[in-house]
Amino acid sequence: MIRDRIMSRHRSGEGYQNISAALKVPKNTVASNILKCKTFGTTKTLPRAGHPAKLSQSVEKGHGQEGDQEPDGHSDKALEFLCGDGRNFQKDYHLC
Repeated sequence: MIRDRIMSRHRSGEGYQNISAALKVPKNTVASNILKCKTFGTTKTLPRAGHPAKLSQSVEKGHGQEGDQEPDGHSDKALEFLCGDGRNFQKDYHLC
């Protein structure tokens, strides 16, 4: 694995530029791998930080309030409420 070869060369005293040239990888890759090893003590890929957000079952399954809304995402009742003064709602422009 390239990360292990980078670290073995770094431990033997080679510089970033020499490691980069020898392994044909960018200097930034060498630097980020060495920094990662110094920070976390390993070159392995670590799990991301934080707890993933849990979605509700209806969102996970793709079920929502599909029948209650128009294709533009506004329910007819909400539009009627917004434009309740008797004017027509123009769906193309979202204006009353």
